[in-house]
Amino acid sequence: MSTPQTTTNNQSLTFTNSDEIQKVFNRFDTNNDGKISSSELINVMKAIGSDTSDEQLNQMMKTIDADCDGYINFNEFVGFFKQNAADEDEQMKELHEAFQMYDLNKNGLISATELHQILSRLGENCTVEDCVKMIQSVDSDGDGFVDFDEFKKMMTKNSGEGA
Repeated sequence: MSTPQTTTNNQSLTFTNSDEIQKVFNRFDTNNDGKISSSELINVMKAIGSDTSDEQLNQMMKTIDADCDGYINFNEFVGFFKQNAADEDEQMKELHEAFQMYDLNKNGLISATELHQILSRLGENCTVEDCVKMIQSVDSDGDGFVDFDEFKKMMTKNSGEGA
């Protein structure tokens, strides 16, 4: 069985089997009736420190409650986690493809020269020195290159801003 994952508020939850998913479901299902109501969901959200609005709660329920009965059953809960895992897999694939576009020599690193070549092809008017500065701004290990982890952090940080 694959390992479904979901990311919420920069925290990654990993579930290795259905027993673990069942335990999480049971934490949400506080009255043990086999389904999660909107009030149970909001109580959990408050318990983890989320300030979820009524509109956000309604949207969450609409997203997860596939049969539209006003409750989240275990199968819907599992489906939600599997969909999130598939979405994350697709996002990671897209990040790898973007990284590979800049990694011209395919050594797993983006140099200032490679960045300059790509940006020039895209019509950007910048110098190699400008690209060195760009690399330095995200080069957390100080090796003068951007590796995939640094690229991923940069892209994730930028995509989360203003959201």
